[in-house]
Amino acid sequence: RTLPAASRASAQQNTAPPQALPPDRPLFGAKSWTLANGLRVVLDENRRAPVVAHYVFYGAGSGEDPAGLSGIAHFMEHMMFKGSGNVPSGDFSRLVAREGGQDNAFTSRDTTAYYQHVESSRLALMMRMEADRMAGPAFNPAEFEAERNVVLEERRQVIESQPRSLFREAFDAAMWGRQHWRGRPIIGWPEEIRAITRQDMLDFFAARYSPSNAILLLAGDVTEARARELAEATYGLVPARPFTPRARDAVPAAAAAARIETRERATREAILTRSIAAPSLTWGEKRHAYPLDVLPHIMGGGTGSRLHRALVESGLAVQAGANYDGETAGAAQFMVNATVRAPTTTAALEAAMLAEIQRVLDGGVTEAETARSIRQMTAGALLALDGLGAANRMLGGTLTLGLPIEEAEYWPARLRAVTTAQVNEAARAVLPNPLATTGWLLPA
Repeated sequence: RTLPAASRASAQQNTAPPQALPPDRPLFGAKSWTLANGLRVVLDENRRAPVVAHYVFYGAGSGEDPAGLSGIAHFMEHMMFKGSGNVPSGDFSRLVAREGGQDNAFTSRDTTAYYQHVESSRLALMMRMEADRMAGPAFNPAEFEAERNVVLEERRQVIESQPRSLFREAFDAAMWGRQHWRGRPIIGWPEEIRAITRQDMLDFFAARYSPSNAILLLAGDVTEARARELAEATYGLVPARPFTPRARDAVPAAAAAARIETRERATREAILTRSIAAPSLTWGEKRHAYPLDVLPHIMGGGTGSRLHRALVESGLAVQAGANYDGETAGAAQFMVNATVRAPTTTAALEAAMLAEIQRVLDGGVTEAETARSIRQMTAGALLALDGLGAANRMLGGTLTLGLPIEEAEYWPARLRAVTTAQVNEAARAVLPNPLATTGWLLPA
């Protein structure tokens, strides 16, 4: 449910009351059924162009990494491209490219997903290959060790050589604890990546990569009859397997460290981050989740937001923002951040940020702010969903959390139903939470 910045900014200056809305209807009107082996199939038929987005989501993100084996879900993503029963190592992406398509994969805290965007006549090949690796990757020992080095090099490039990424890694560990699912990096701690064995990988695959812990999503130029036929002929041949249900760590009563400061030579501007534990759609006071979607937009969603006016327009900060990740399996985070504008001191910026948070608690947000934010967020969401694969990502992200499909289909309607009183109630429930950490990334 992340909105593109351009969509938010385009409506930022429009403060007129929302116009009458059309009757609520589903975003996609997707059809869904389940194969005998437990695999759920979701179809968003769209005949605008002869292309199809083919995605498989597994309920196996870094939050499912066993203790001491951080990074195994991401490492597994790499190994899924290293051959399966009928597709030799390296051939998967080569065959997709040969057919004029694009493929990739990603790992988040909640899911690992594999996808291809292809011309619709090539869909059958994609489904055969993806079903083949669902049935069982090769996990060749030589490939395993070589890919471990690839993962470690990726970590050096995207984490260890990037001051902001290193800071965020340390910040999350400070708040949640180094072994909490929210406190360990998705890519893994380096010493634990080195410790993962091939047997660990086999065990993880057996525990998590079951058809009944996966969702197949098709969007584009394919009829329901054709989708059912292809799904049965490919994925329907994968044997049913039990899987280990998701179980997330308990939420700590307080942050492992309430404050953290990191200095990096490559950093030129001081960056302030404050993160607060919050309810989500799956944990805690779930009724606060939709109001908490609105609150960060009011506080930090562009040039009309409170933090922008208080920190950026006043000359204290270069930028200021807020975000909330309420669609997750477990506790969420509400975060605010700002970058110092010289000659502002770090103490002055932090005091101003805390004062703005306190103003929300003391006086609440207004009806006009709530209406404007909801209008901008829903308009931005509809624009963002126009791209190939957007429906699959939104539906897959929702369904792998065990949430009903209606959470995705009727997200704009549920957001429009949020009241100012609910936003203020959620703010009072979350912003004073003692499970919070303040962090500074400072120039060395």
